[in-house]
Amino acid sequence: MTIQFYKYQVTGNDFVIIDNRDGAIQLHTKQIKHLCDRRFGIGADGLMLLNTKAGYDFEMKYYNADGNESSMCGNGGRCLTRFAYDMGIHKTTYHFLATDGDHDAEMGEHGWIRLKMKDVNEVKEYHGDAILNTGSPHYIKTVQDIMELDVFQEGRDIRNSKDFAAEGINVNFVEQESKYIVVRTYERGVEDETYSCGTGVTAAAIVFAHNEKGFNRVEVKTKGGNLAVEFEKLSDQQFRNIWLCGPAEFVYQGNINI
Repeated sequence: MTIQFYKYQVTGNDFVIIDNRDGAIQLHTKQIKHLCDRRFGIGADGLMLLNTKAGYDFEMKYYNADGNESSMCGNGGRCLTRFAYDMGIHKTTYHFLATDGDHDAEMGEHGWIRLKMKDVNEVKEYHGDAILNTGSPHYIKTVQDIMELDVFQEGRDIRNSKDFAAEGINVNFVEQESKYIVVRTYERGVEDETYSCGTGVTAAAIVFAHNEKGFNRVEVKTKGGNLAVEFEKLSDQQFRNIWLCGPAEFVYQGNINI
């Protein structure tokens, strides 16, 4: 079977995307894992299908690099929005369905795309760190000298610890600067550090919200580039109108026989 694919990336977080609006593509776990393999396949942090869904502009179906369907991917959602636009679905505001429910996305200035994330109703304290769900589960740990940190080893240790081994968790290490935060993420499913993680950046920004209440915009630096998160803080546990903002770029397209 020959498949036409497209490669997109956002701050170094890269994805294989397939236009499946006709519903003809059915991939199993081994095939998806092969396509995402950086030595024997195309290479990506994940794979997405652009599907048709009644009542929506499109449906987002997301798979991790290990071939398994995963929870929400914020960077993936913005890439798929850009892809939908490139495929001729031209709108200013998009309404689409992902695994965690409905999402809106807006085409912004300078190639940036704003993606509305799910509301957050709980931030748990865990041994001095924080755990919350922004469409995917995230562990937030404050560190110093973040660029010297062994994210792979320390992230893997937390992700595979007894409390998280069964379902997995994404581990975000965060260093706060005066005007922004720096985030590095170990992602479950990829089982390695990625250059950025949209839901992880969102979770980190919420934990580091600087206002007592009201509107927040947190600037974020990742290994792959800059993002921003906007949201309304109602309390230390409740956050609404959460928007993940950043670029999404086409890399190349091709055909592969699997």
